[in-house]
Amino acid sequence: MRIITGVAKGIKLKVPKGLDVRPTADRVKESMFNILANMELPAERNALIGAKVLDLFAGTGNLGLEALSRGASEALFVDQSVVSLATTKENINHAGLSNLAVVQRGDSLKTLNQLSLSGQSFTLVFVDPPYNQGLVNAVLQKLDKTNVVAPGGIIVVERSKHEQLNIDWQCLKLIRDERYGETFVTFLMRYY
Repeated sequence: MRIITGVAKGIKLKVPKGLDVRPTADRVKESMFNILANMELPAERNALIGAKVLDLFAGTGNLGLEALSRGASEALFVDQSVVSLATTKENINHAGLSNLAVVQRGDSLKTLNQLSLSGQSFTLVFVDPPYNQGLVNAVLQKLDKTNVVAPGGIIVVERSKHEQLNIDWQCLKLIRDERYGETFVTFLMRYY
């Protein structure tokens, strides 16, 4: 696993051993970021350049680091695992991106509540939870009901093909859904 392009291109990322960490495969990540780079957004802005990123279920920091390498302005990496966060910090330092990154330990839903209460919002949110545990829909419902995603912001969800989305949102709209074998990558936008 590596950073594909940008200022940290080619940097190899570490993965914690013995944990149930499932980093996004390079081919899926490359496709995901190509879609983001070519996405037509309001006000002719780019989904990556200058983005304020939230990487939920950060694992190794793979997705947030790729975004930072490609021009995001800052990223918050959130995970519940101490080992995953230690690996994320190591990867951030190895990539030379520590001045743009904050690492925080916490449960994703509780963290979203805290971010909402503190008024923090993000223009790009990665949601890559453990598969088949009901977390995708719970997180999307929370993102729909809070202002953690800025209007016009993008949410990228990586999920198992066995996880169906409950599409009953008020502020989120499904833009695109791509399948890569057992994995779906879903792109949503917050409209207001």
